[in-house]
Amino acid sequence: MDKYVSILKDRGITVTPQRIAVLSYLDSHRTHPDAETIYEDLKKDNPSLSKTTIYNTLDMLRQHSLIKVLTIGSKFRYDFNLLPHHHFRCQRCGAVIDIPPGNAPLDCMDTDGHRVDEIHVYLKGICKACLQKQKEENNG
Repeated sequence: MDKYVSILKDRGITVTPQRIAVLSYLDSHRTHPDAETIYEDLKKDNPSLSKTTIYNTLDMLRQHSLIKVLTIGSKFRYDFNLLPHHHFRCQRCGAVIDIPPGNAPLDCMDTDGHRVDEIHVYLKGICKACLQKQKEENNG
């Protein structure tokens, strides 16, 4: 908990239990959850928590560059990992998985002298867990 208090204080953000809960959740759930998932999971231990609080907290964390917002599919998803990386979305199970930089074609792209501040690469396909499950179903 001290980790999240420090993160918030270092950015001059008022520390609240809800902000700590959202930061902690995103740090421990590196699955790129959407706001609805975060709300449903946190509400179990915080019955008075509102969706509005979740959305406001996520927006505030984004504004202070503490999280990234991904627009993958039809929902906004939230990422605590601020290091450069790409994303893979499984078309079967919907999982969004981090792909380290250096493993996508744009990493070696010539920008013709332009300064690139961000690169968003999002790959679609079938994840290895779904491929393994499919293989087992076909063999069994």
